[in-house]
Amino acid sequence: MSRTHIIGAGLSGLAAGARLVERGHAVTLYDSAGQAGGRCRSFYDKHLERNIDNGNHLIMSGNKSALAYLERIGSLDALTGPPFALYPFVDVATGQRWTVRINDGPIPFWVFDKQWRVPDTDVMDYVRAAGIALADGEKTVADIVDEKSVLFKRFWEPLTFAVLNTTPARGQAKLLWRVIRETFLLGGQASTPLVAKKGLSPAFIDPALAFIEQKGGVIRLNARLRSAVVEGGAVAALNFADECVALEDDDQVIFALPPSRLKQIMPEFDPPADDASILNVHYRMSAAVPTEALGDGPFIGMISSDGQWAFVRDDVISITTSASNAIGADDVPNAEIVENIWRETQVALDLGPVAYERVRVIRERRATPDQSPDGVRMRLKAETAYRNLFLAGDHTDTGVPATIEGSIRSGNKAARFVLSGT
Repeated sequence: MSRTHIIGAGLSGLAAGARLVERGHAVTLYDSAGQAGGRCRSFYDKHLERNIDNGNHLIMSGNKSALAYLERIGSLDALTGPPFALYPFVDVATGQRWTVRINDGPIPFWVFDKQWRVPDTDVMDYVRAAGIALADGEKTVADIVDEKSVLFKRFWEPLTFAVLNTTPARGQAKLLWRVIRETFLLGGQASTPLVAKKGLSPAFIDPALAFIEQKGGVIRLNARLRSAVVEGGAVAALNFADECVALEDDDQVIFALPPSRLKQIMPEFDPPADDASILNVHYRMSAAVPTEALGDGPFIGMISSDGQWAFVRDDVISITTSASNAIGADDVPNAEIVENIWRETQVALDLGPVAYERVRVIRERRATPDQSPDGVRMRLKAETAYRNLFLAGDHTDTGVPATIEGSIRSGNKAARFVLSGT
């Protein structure tokens, strides 16, 4: 029986593995780390003495691939979110608060309602910005949307940071439009934000590992691939630190690796750079955090601040700053960034002069690939010149940004190629 060897147990590798074992395919999944999940995982932090996520992630109700993946592994109930498509915001500099609420249905009535659209904007602001739908692959978000407008600062800029992990001046407009087309454009039923109730690993990773093993798949952690042996136009063997795995003639391989790691193994591939970083600061409090400022959701967007999104889970506040390399936050010492963001957090969550007990800074230096027009052009195809090798990962050409949805789509795509040849 042929076997598929999947290198990388992040979301893309797990998605491919789950899809294949569901179809009765033999799978071995390898990862160099001692745990699966890659950049989407939970862990116990000894300093905080709490389980935390290495970064904050949310999906939307229109992310069909992500939801189908969770349903496949039996984890759909691991998500939580507001009853409607609600996005609360606060301008930290002024203290002004508002909530964007997207109505159900394809007609955007919310744009015509002062109560639910971005404050200090009018209908024409949205009409003018609709030109993003026609953007070609060379345009950035800033090329399309007026950077001096209120809507830019309070909607387009935070959305670009969150979705593309870069600035509007660099992020490809066409890629951002793909997300809008599949979520906000379809109405509230497709744009309700969802987060993991108990953490990323309990929702996305642990159930996938259990599902794959239950279906006969093999999981090998602490298995670092050193090289791949190519013969006759196919991968013939995989050299790991402790053994060489010879492939049978009908075996298949999926490399679900980050761009920099893929290039180490296969120098002939030229993926986009993966040096776009994300800063996360986790504050542990002495008691459960008041959530009135969040409204009905588990997070709030922050404007005019270093911190961009505040998530609350019990007594831990987690702040995310996307594109931290592009905005200079990577150059700020931890002690300074902790205090700066804490002052912003006190305002955002209306905490008053309360102090945090402990704090952990996590800098994901290689969080996502480059999603500028140049970077998007460098995205790799799932099929390769080698007849038994396929690629997965958020740097591949999925048509959507490097998000949870994009990672899972890439794994599904690679699995489809494997299945089509068996």
